Amino acid sequence: MQHRIIVLGAGYTGAIAAGRLARRLRREDVALTLVNAEPDFVERVRMHQLAVGQELEPRPFSEMFAGTGVDVRLAKVTGVDVDRRTVTVGDVDGDGDGDGAEEPGEELEYDTLVYALGSAWNDQGVPGAAEHAHEIASRPGALRLRERLAGLDAGQPVVVVGGGLTGLEAATEIAEARPDLRVALAARGGLGDWLSPKGRRHLRKVFDGHGITVHEHTAVTAVEPDHVTTADGRAVPAAVTVWTTGFAVHPIAKATTLETTDTGQIVVDRTMRSLSHPEVYAIGDAAMATGPGDKPLRMSCASGVPTAWQAADAITARLTGGKLPNVPLRYFNQCISLGRRDGLIQYVTADDRAVRAALTGRLAAGYKELVCKGAAWGVANPTFLPTRRRGIVATDTRTAATAEATV
Repeated sequence: MQHRIIVLGAGYTGAIAAGRLARRLRREDVALTLVNAEPDFVERVRMHQLAVGQELEPRPFSEMFAGTGVDVRLAKVTGVDVDRRTVTVGDVDGDGDGDGAEEPGEELEYDTLVYALGSAWNDQGVPGAAEHAHEIASRPGALRLRERLAGLDAGQPVVVVGGGLTGLEAATEIAEARPDLRVALAARGGLGDWLSPKGRRHLRKVFDGHGITVHEHTAVTAVEPDHVTTADGRAVPAAVTVWTTGFAVHPIAKATTLETTDTGQIVVDRTMRSLSHPEVYAIGDAAMATGPGDKPLRMSCASGVPTAWQAADAITARLTGGKLPNVPLRYFNQCISLGRRDGLIQYVTADDRAVRAALTGRLAAGYKELVCKGAAWGVANPTFLPTRRRGIVATDTRTAATAEATV
């Protein structure tokens, strides 16, 4: 009987995990299913580019995983029962008319589950944000913002709320693509205050060059159709508000009996295996994983991809009787695009603290572009690198866990 592995979500982490498992396990031994609500891979790190009108290369999963042994199922995950080991999926558009790949309420059974449903934008409960702000954490959100920006007349104000990596990239991309607009950034702290002195100087130079107004140490407490309100009572004009204040994980995990954090992330060990349910692995934004010094990994592609490698290799090892991976999860740099012609590569310690060294300018922009292309290429070519597929010796992860404990 084949060991049934289901991967939920085909973002960077889910797609990479599915491809890595397909490359390492014998097809006759496993039934590997990848469930996703969209038919194409979404380069989430490029949503700010999509929002300003740039076209992205289509990457259909049907082509990416053709001939790999991965069964791609176009479906929306509506529930997970980790005690019964089932996943409930429904028609993508939810109307039950059969034009999606799955009928509503269909149950899929698994022996091993890889939970990679990821995250969405987080309005932080700020009044008016959900109704009036735009998000770029998803392709539909980026396309809605794209349409709205295209309809703005010259001189109209755009406010990007959030001074993290996404906010910096969004503000500079919009300002470069639409120099006729009045772009502003509202940040709770100082502009790039976590960067090195060199990084901060370059960031400010780029913002000044684009004419971006920066509201530092400013909390936005409400969003209206034509302005945002700050904590000190100021009204900042905004024909369009772009909300980039962080991410919220998919709510399904918290509704299960999995051990999760207050924010809904699944608590995992160093191999990305759930502490409460050993047949479940969580990767990417969905996992509460830790790096050097037991510091939680931030939600990012830089964190998610290594967790996908770790989980796939750990599942392979446990099923085939191999050696468990012991690769430390660490950071090397933060890659920030500042429009198409400028960038900032901030080198960091293993636990993500900035060091003095930073790469800036066109060279940094080229570096960031290579990183983005490399990540997408890795997803689009899941079985390109040859490896020896191994036969499984444990058909059940609980059996594997017991055997591991007795070694």
